[in-house]
Amino acid sequence: MLTPEQATQWQRDGYLVLPGFKPAAQTRAACRRAAEIVAAFTPGADTGTFSTRDRSRVADAALLASAEAVHCFFEEDAFDAQGRLAVPKDRAINKIGHALHELDPVFDAFSHGPDLAALAASLGLQQPQVWQSQLIFKQPHIGGEVGWHQDGSFFETTPHTVTTFWFALEDATLDNGCLWVQPGGQASPLRERYVCEHTAEGPRLRMEALDSTPWPSSSAPSGAAAASAQAVPLPVPAGTLVVFGGLLPHYSAPNRSPRSRLAYTLHATCGSATYSPRNWLQRSPALPVRGFD
Repeated sequence: MLTPEQATQWQRDGYLVLPGFKPAAQTRAACRRAAEIVAAFTPGADTGTFSTRDRSRVADAALLASAEAVHCFFEEDAFDAQGRLAVPKDRAINKIGHALHELDPVFDAFSHGPDLAALAASLGLQQPQVWQSQLIFKQPHIGGEVGWHQDGSFFETTPHTVTTFWFALEDATLDNGCLWVQPGGQASPLRERYVCEHTAEGPRLRMEALDSTPWPSSSAPSGAAAASAQAVPLPVPAGTLVVFGGLLPHYSAPNRSPRSRLAYTLHATCGSATYSPRNWLQRSPALPVRGFD
């Protein structure tokens, strides 16, 4: 499925940008379904708040339970000082995860099919296993920054095989928080690992430091500040698929614009690799992991 030029870029840069991978009708259907899920969501005591700056705040039962569920997480800036929603509910959701591709018919269809299966094979994914799906909202004005990280930190396998499929459901721009990547950064080591430890008090999630290699930018409060010889932005129109390896450092700025930036991601590993039992996301036999077919 890859051209020779694309195959060369994948090996050299660690990512590909594939415009028009999803037709407009399918991206619109995904956006409508996302809105329906949010409209039907009733916040409760177990509702999580997703912090992209302090990952210790996502170490809760809501995150672990979402491995086999469709769960909404709030933006951390969606609440006022009294803990009340400062924006309407449909503008307060940070993300929805993490089994949309298994449990929701619209996202099941979006996440599977011969085109994705062929692309995965072209990228070298053997016996792909799709572990996670998530809708990432980047709400207008309050969409949070996602600091530099590697997705391999959250889906460790031996050898490293996790691959991210990032779909723009709306236009992603410099103003509303498009992705930034470090071309060639997939050759760098895994810097940290997000692990689940089972204790007498219950499961605990923590980030474990592995390597001190610096990120492309140690502090990037905005997309412009992240620009350097090592980092490049990827503004893309809706329907584009950005695919990248699990060791590639990437980042997205906060969205302070009036336009949302809805994206949908899938994380897949090789079935021939060993999936770490310390990864936060595990599956029970009731919901076995499957591929793109």
